Amino acid sequence: MLRTFALMASALLLFLGAPTASAQSQAVQVSVSGNTATAVVGNPVQPLAEVILEFENPVGLSASSLGISASLVSLSDATLLARLPSTQLNQLSNAFPLLVTVEPPLTGGLKFRTVRVEVHTHTLVYSLGSSYRLFKAPLNGSFQDITDEVAPGSVRARGTTGGFSQFLVLTDLRETEAVVIDKLAALRAKVDTLPSAEQAGFDALLDGIEADIATSDFSGAIAGTAAVAQRARDRAMASAITGQWRATRDVSNQAGDLIAGAATLGFSIAYQRDFGQ
Repeated sequence: MLRTFALMASALLLFLGAPTASAQSQAVQVSVSGNTATAVVGNPVQPLAEVILEFENPVGLSASSLGISASLVSLSDATLLARLPSTQLNQLSNAFPLLVTVEPPLTGGLKFRTVRVEVHTHTLVYSLGSSYRLFKAPLNGSFQDITDEVAPGSVRARGTTGGFSQFLVLTDLRETEAVVIDKLAALRAKVDTLPSAEQAGFDALLDGIEADIATSDFSGAIAGTAAVAQRARDRAMASAITGQWRATRDVSNQAGDLIAGAATLGFSIAYQRDFGQ
């Protein structure tokens, strides 16, 4: 096993030291079983990573409808670094500079409510209170933390999203309080896009979360994030807000985005409770 990891590390170092292109495409093998798609990146015997997508209410889910690709990127790629929240505090590991792109074809017919994304790799080492995070960006856009769990094995970075398309696992050294503030602001911005009649109910929940955080009532704040997600599901079921992502990109997934935003906010609040700033 150690010899296998050494060979993988050597190959990666050779790539990082090569004066070739700033990104190197990786082989991706995709399989689908029920509501879950699994993409094996790199050598299928000793893969660089597995990307596991667990869909809620999918329609048209198949390997061909996902449009998954992956590449190793340069740690000095200025264009990529400019897309991160902070070039000093958000860092790619030289052991795992993997960019995963999920860009379903317009005519593929894929639809879903939310998707749980897991990037699993043995090239990173898990520790309690890990600062590894799963970041997501629109195609060529700015990356934002969507983490709702980091688990061992060696590292499994997980997050929920209401859409796609690009993912990185980064070290996040920002203060947790600042991250929580940013995620609250992002949720408020999403609420501002809802029909005016729907905004007050969500704003009241977010006000409650903010008040609980201010008094260090972390349990109350986490319960508030669950209430935001449940309200989003309920209002989508009532057709008061949109609740589906479609490959045609003809409508925004309002409920899915709120559910995902609430999940990652809850993670950061719990991290602040358990590990401080």
